[in-house]
Amino acid sequence: MTALSSLHSLFFSPLLKIPSPKLKPSPFFTPPTTGNVISSIKAYKLRKRTEPKLTKCHAVTDMSISAVPTPDDHKVLVGPASEEESRGERRVADYDWTEEWYPLYLTKDVPDDAPLGLTVIDQHIVLYKDGKGELRCHQDRCPHRLAKLSEGQLIDGRLECLYHGWQFEGEGKCVKIPQLPADAKIPRSACVRTYEVKESQGVVWVWMSQKTPPNPDKLPWFENFARPGFQDVSTIHELPYDHSILLENLMDPAHIPISHDRTDYSAKREDAQPLCFEVTERTDRGFAGQWGGEKGGSMPNFLRFEAPCVLQNNRESVDNKTGEKHYSTGLFLCRPTGQGKSMLIVRFGTTGTSPWTKLFPDWFFHQSASKVFEQDMGFLSSQNEVLLKEKVATKELYFNLRSVDTWVAEYRKWMDKVGHGMPYYFGHSTISLPKVPAVVEHAPAGLVAGVSASLPAKGGIGTMHAPNLANRYFRHVIHCKGCRSAMKAFNTWKNSLSTAAALLTALAILVAGRQWRAFCLVSASLCLAGVYACSTAISMNTTNFIRTHRRL
Repeated sequence: MTALSSLHSLFFSPLLKIPSPKLKPSPFFTPPTTGNVISSIKAYKLRKRTEPKLTKCHAVTDMSISAVPTPDDHKVLVGPASEEESRGERRVADYDWTEEWYPLYLTKDVPDDAPLGLTVIDQHIVLYKDGKGELRCHQDRCPHRLAKLSEGQLIDGRLECLYHGWQFEGEGKCVKIPQLPADAKIPRSACVRTYEVKESQGVVWVWMSQKTPPNPDKLPWFENFARPGFQDVSTIHELPYDHSILLENLMDPAHIPISHDRTDYSAKREDAQPLCFEVTERTDRGFAGQWGGEKGGSMPNFLRFEAPCVLQNNRESVDNKTGEKHYSTGLFLCRPTGQGKSMLIVRFGTTGTSPWTKLFPDWFFHQSASKVFEQDMGFLSSQNEVLLKEKVATKELYFNLRSVDTWVAEYRKWMDKVGHGMPYYFGHSTISLPKVPAVVEHAPAGLVAGVSASLPAKGGIGTMHAPNLANRYFRHVIHCKGCRSAMKAFNTWKNSLSTAAALLTALAILVAGRQWRAFCLVSASLCLAGVYACSTAISMNTTNFIRTHRRL
């Protein structure tokens, strides 16, 4: 029996042993009499003769089966993590979502000459560099009439609101109001709320609390990224589902062979197997532990989740030829941007980089990462919708297997402890629904909207259309300086080669010499091949992956 069929039998066989529930008599039930029993039998025989015979398919689910677990289920399902949980007790930890550092952007992608509008749990902020090149962050609204400052511009290092021209310095103080009389002073209260930002290991972080001073001890530090010779590929993606769903997906290694089959050499459907997990640490800030495949007989991977939204998977290996130890890390920084939305910074790095990877440009790895997220997007978005619709804790909805979902269960149980300090959450046993409906912006402003409108690609049709997070171009390219530059270069080369091919074809028609004509035609063919290559590269960066069975 294969690993996949073993998982199939583990998942479905317990359901077949569950007894049907006993039905209570209806208060509207009428006791039968001899007459209506005889008439019912006649009516039944008549239907049997006239109605077509129905065949029950094996895929039909008997909805009368109760979801009550049997003793056998506890062998395969994730159980209580402590005696307190077994007794139904819940421990609550002190937590305030604002008193945390949130990953905003990759430092290399922050624009030098324009403000950048971002959100953290529906709190709008604007990030920019002042005249000295220092990072600054304010609330994204002008105190005058609440216009978005991210829609403004930078004038001599100051942030200007483009509604009425008010200008603000890095500390949030208003230094210019064009409409103010010459003899009047700018009101001291005409300032913007500021947020503390820090740059660390190539990532910009923001402290969201306005009451508590920033805590430097909570600023994440990643040991492997500080090791000599450590190299990484970093990319950023905006995604159309909640950050808790995103984190679940990222801490679920069991889905990789199935969902990402043949995406690269490491993901193969036939490698799907039970996994082994060992939780080695549980704190109010998260959890950590070892994991590995059951076939390998070892747990070489170390996963750590740390509040509020940092997930890393580390692995150590030894080079058989040199005996040198190498360190590898998959780092996922998941910023909750709002209800049903998130932004993810992905960083894969190692001290043992293969020289072959240097032959590929960064944009190639970035589009590969985009493909991976697109493969998961359909069912992650629907999972998000079901949670909001059902309005119950995940233990009532999830069928968590020990050999698959240990980290997912740990994460939802952690939310049970700290969820009271969040705007909303879906825990393992408890939930707190959003108190306000999700905000939908019909006319997004700022750099992102400007770039997406001025550089329309597949999925974008100009200034009158808002960015679409279901499209690769809007999820990644507009946030990535490297991919934007590559797109511009490919477009320039495509236009130039198209022009050259047209001129060479016309010249081939005009020239008399056979050799010159052949030269022009061959050159035009090479130019057209270049056009095709550029078009393919552009398509790779702008076109979503669609599974074969879903294609029209």
